[in-house]
Amino acid sequence: MRYEAIAVYIMTNKKNGTLYTGVTSNLKNRSSEHKLSLREGFTKKYGLHMLVYYELHATMESAIHREKRLKKYKRTQKIRLIESLNPAWSDLYACVF
Repeated sequence: MRYEAIAVYIMTNKKNGTLYTGVTSNLKNRSSEHKLSLREGFTKKYGLHMLVYYELHATMESAIHREKRLKKYKRTQKIRLIESLNPAWSDLYACVF
């Protein structure tokens, strides 16, 4: 995996917990920021430190388009998406390094 990657990702605090969908041009750095609570906002407020889903994109435009679609998903659809690739809800943080 590339260290700098354009990605759409989902963070959580526990299995079936609060979900946050985001987009970034550097998945490694953004994952670290969430993990260490370096950014103010939703993920810090709710302790969303687990990277449970991500998908890489060739362009920021395609990533933003996908993020907007995912944000419209119902919670059950997001859970199905996560579990289709990560059934144990493992923290994928180490996978981006």
